[in-house]
Parts: sequence; structure tokens; C-alpha cells
Amino acid sequence: MKSIRVLDCTLRDGGYCNQWKFGKENIEKIVASLIEANIDIIECGFLTNKVEYDSDISKYSSIEDIKSILPQKKEGKLFVVMANYGEYLAELLPNCDVNLIDGIRIAFHKKNRYEALELCKKIKEKGYKVFIQPMVSVSYSDTEFIEMINIVNSFEPYAFYIVDSFGMMKNKDLLRLYYMVENNLSSSIKIGFHSHNNMQLAYSNALSLINNQTNRELIIDSSVYGMGRGAGNLNTELFVEYLNDNFEKQYKIKPLLRIIDDILNKFYHENYWGYSLPNYLSAKHNAHPNYAGYLSDKNTLTFEDIDEIFEMMSPDKLVTFDKNYIEQLYVLYMEKEKLQTGREELLKNALSGKKVLLIAPGKSSYIERNKICAFANNKGVVTISVNFNYDYCSCDYIFISNLRRFKELNRECKSKCIVTSNIPYDGVYYQTDYKELLNNEEFVTDNAGLMAIKLLISFGVDEIYLAGFDGYSHETKENYIDDKMAVVAKNAILDKMNYGMNIILNEFSKRTSIHFLTSKKHLEAGD
Repeated sequence: MKSIRVLDCTLRDGGYCNQWKFGKENIEKIVASLIEANIDIIECGFLTNKVEYDSDISKYSSIEDIKSILPQKKEGKLFVVMANYGEYLAELLPNCDVNLIDGIRIAFHKKNRYEALELCKKIKEKGYKVFIQPMVSVSYSDTEFIEMINIVNSFEPYAFYIVDSFGMMKNKDLLRLYYMVENNLSSSIKIGFHSHNNMQLAYSNALSLINNQTNRELIIDSSVYGMGRGAGNLNTELFVEYLNDNFEKQYKIKPLLRIIDDILNKFYHENYWGYSLPNYLSAKHNAHPNYAGYLSDKNTLTFEDIDEIFEMMSPDKLVTFDKNYIEQLYVLYMEKEKLQTGREELLKNALSGKKVLLIAPGKSSYIERNKICAFANNKGVVTISVNFNYDYCSCDYIFISNLRRFKELNRECKSKCIVTSNIPYDGVYYQTDYKELLNNEEFVTDNAGLMAIKLLISFGVDEIYLAGFDGYSHETKENYIDDKMAVVAKNAILDKMNYGMNIILNEFSKRTSIHFLTSKKHLEAGD
């Protein structure tokens, strides 16, 4: 029977979901449970010169740092770490000690492959089992891949991997690469497969590989609960169950379930991973999943918009995440509509000398609606709602910067809309430049309420009263007047949004008089 071994990468790949902050006790529990589950190879985390060692984090600045989490008896298990090429020097590694780490996995991009393979040679010379991890393997041509395999054969590392970094690999892509590896890789070198689940193909691809007619030794990567960046990884608990049923393996499931119950569930609820349309779109376009995360976190784009932004991307920018590039592309996309400014003077005149009541769709805009209506009925008050139309209060204008929200409005509302230049201007009252209303706080740079305030300041409005500017609660249902508007966001991002709103509101208050008519309880928590 062919040899199939499982490498669990929860402590390394899973760390993208919690900044590797598992906690020392949890790291030790995960290692102990993986041993109890009879997992063959346990990846302990990252080896990198970019951090100072912290026992609560599964990143290590030296091999010696890992000693504290390793068992006294390895019970036939291999313990490995991963290093990204360029983040650790071979010269810093001591010779391999059987009481410490057994192997090192070196991950590298295609452009660095020759230098990375030289590093792998040096690491092998120090006695470590070396795992070759060419990221985004599908980006190699057949000629390039076979050339790399020939170099690998010259120094015979422990394992050579097919790596589906972005979860975009179809079965035909996997088998194309696998047959090249099987036919050209030295028989002494094990074949590994590392997958991501952006297109929900990690499990089926793994089964396709292990059910293939071959006598090669295979290593399949997985993580408990599928914990990993974006849509996550192949689930360890699902995969080993299949191996038990079909390959007479003796993995234990209960220790893996214990890891989920006692440790990972908490992280999942704080910063979920799993299938999502943005992750699917990143895989569809062969793009780094961080691009999908960036665009999704904006909460201003439809999925069609995200798809169109991916289509705008330069092929040479897809593989490596470039935050500045995607920010520029996002702004460019949001400015794509032709600007129409014909009613600017009319609008300025309508606001001149008036108090402006700006109503955002926070929960308090409903809870304190009587107070809002009473104020709106005062003489000399102009009422503008933000991204929403209220049944209880007839607003003079609706400010819209979110295309998704604009599409939700009734047709008859659009004639009083003040929109930004990413919104089609046909039938609206006034359109203004999207880019001019942005601010410099990353997590609220295009917050609709802040954009509306900035527009009012540019029109010379002296007094602005805010309603429904509550800030953001970790409880999703507390954030909006209409539950349909609720968006799921990571708690850390919500906190940063509150902080950013406070910063910008304080800046705006130096330029005009700003008053809160309703509660701002979540903003106060973000001070």
C-alpha cells in the first residue's frame, strides 16, 4: 500500500487568522493533541528573523525557541517549521539536533527559486529534513517546473511540494503538475501537496491525489477545522477520517475535536475563515487572497464590483499583495462614472445659513426617532440622510456613496440623492467627486457619514447635527437601523473603525461646529 502521511499546519497557516497569537498553553495543547491523534508531521509555526520571540506566538526567531513546546518523546512524529525565503539565513541555523526540530520547509515565489534552492541545499547540509515549497505552483510553465525538479534532484531534499497557494487549482491543474513530478522527481524524494479552499476544492483535490495509481510516498497538508488564511485549508479532521475508512489508518478524531472545542472555536468567532464570494473571486482571478479581504472589508462594493476590480488588475500584480496598488485601483474604480456638477450652486444656496441634520443609519436613528423628528421640524434645518431613506422622517436629501445602498433605494427617492462619482448620476439631484471626500484614516477612509460631513464643510455649513452616528458594536445587529444593512466584520476592524471615526470627527470639529443629537456609545468606547 502507498505511504500517505498527514502534515498538520494549524500552528503555522492557521496563524494568519489570529496573528499567530494562540497563547503558550494553547500551543502546547495543540501539539499534544496532534500527537495523541497520531498525526504524522506537526508544523510548529514560522521561523523568521522578523520577530522577537514571544512564547504566546507561534513564530520563532531561533530553533532553540521551539524547544519548550516539543515533547520529550516524539513517538515517531516529525516536527517541522516553515521559513519564507529571505526571512532566515542558513548561517543562523545550528546543526540539526534530534531533540529539536526535524525539518524545515522553505516557501518561495517563482522569481526567487534559484536562490531559494541554494538555501535549501545549505539547510540540508546541516542535517535537517528539507521540504521544498514552490508557492503558486500553477504559475510555472512545464519547462520551468521540470527545470526546478532537476535542480531538486541534484541534492535530494526530503520532500518536494505542489503548492496551491491561492486555492485556485482545478483537478486538471493538479494532475498536470503531479504527473510531471511523479515522472521526473527522484524516487527517494517524497511528494507533498499543500492546498487552500477558496474554490472548495481542497478536499476533492486531496482525494484525487491519494486515490491516484502510484506507489510514491505522499504528504498531504491540512489544518484542524480548516484554519487558515482566506477560505482556509483542507480540514485535518475530515481528511484523516477518510484515510481511516479507506486506507486502514489509525488516526484518532477525538483529540482533534477537542482542539476545535477548547481552542479554535474562539478564534473562529473572532476572525472567521471559510468559503466566501470574495475568496472565490480571488481564486477565480489567480490573485492573492489579501486583495479579496481588502475589497470585501470596504463594505461599499457589490460582488460584481469586486470582480470588475480584479479584471482591472495587471497580471504582474496578482501574485504578491500590494496594498498601495489595490488602494489606488479601488479609488480609480470608484471614480469611474463621469462627474456631473450642474446643481452645485443650487445646493450651496439651499444649505447656506442653515443648520444641517445629518442622519446615519445607526441603531439610535430609530431608537431616538422622536427626538430626530422634533429637531428636523425646526425652522432653518435641512435634513440629509446617509445611505438610507427613513419612513418616519422626510429628509430633504439623501447622501449616497455606496453603490450597494444606492441600488436598494426606491426609484422615487433618487431625485433627491447627492451621490459620489462612483454612483451613476442619471436621475439624481447632484453628483460630487468621490476622491475629494476621502480622509487619511485607513479603516474609515471612505466612510459615508464622514464623506458627507466633509462635503458640508466644503460648502461652508457652520452647524452640523449628527444622528445615528453610533460607531460600531461587536454585536452585528446593534449597528444598523435595518438588520439587512448589517455586514459581518472582524472585531479588530470594528475597533479600528471607531478609533478612526473619532480621529476624523475631532479634526472636522476644528473646522465647523459639530453636535451629537443621538447616542454615540460605540464611538465613545473607541476613544
